[in-house]
Amino acid sequence: MAKVELKQPIVQAIADDVKDAASVVLVDYRGLTVAQDTELRKQLREAGIVYKVCKNTMMRRAFEGTDFAALDDHLEGPSAIAISKDDATAPARILCRFAKDAKALELKAGVVEGTVYDSAALNELSKIPSREELLSKLLGSLQSPITNLARVLNQIAEQGGAQNCTPNAAEAAEAPAQEAAETPAE
Repeated sequence: MAKVELKQPIVQAIADDVKDAASVVLVDYRGLTVAQDTELRKQLREAGIVYKVCKNTMMRRAFEGTDFAALDDHLEGPSAIAISKDDATAPARILCRFAKDAKALELKAGVVEGTVYDSAALNELSKIPSREELLSKLLGSLQSPITNLARVLNQIAEQGGAQNCTPNAAEAAEAPAQEAAETPAE
């Protein structure tokens, strides 16, 4: 069997992984300990991100004709690839957070939704909250006024209803006028 025939399934597997990817991030993993690499892979797997160590030439072939071909300039030295199909910022977020503790991990570049980013831009991109975090913040901001309304209505109910509450300014102004009209003149 020729070498090309042996390498073709690997190139095809990489091409299949990046086919519908929202983002691809390249990292230099040299210097990571086995424990660090295992922990990194675990975090990425839990987030639904494919993480592979591949040869640069095979990644170049797999990237041909895609948006990810712009990463060819960064394919030097040992490279690992993190691929996300759902959350576009998840690989950058997880890898940047992990790189703070593991100084040996270096982000090279990435393509997020068709745009190429260098390592500095990926660090900025990693600060964007995930979709779930943004939705929970939105829900919290929508829920706050409703919670306050429910609290006020509950206090009114505990005090015996609206008739026992303090009157508003208009009703307070009318009350002395009514009392004066009801009392007989001397």
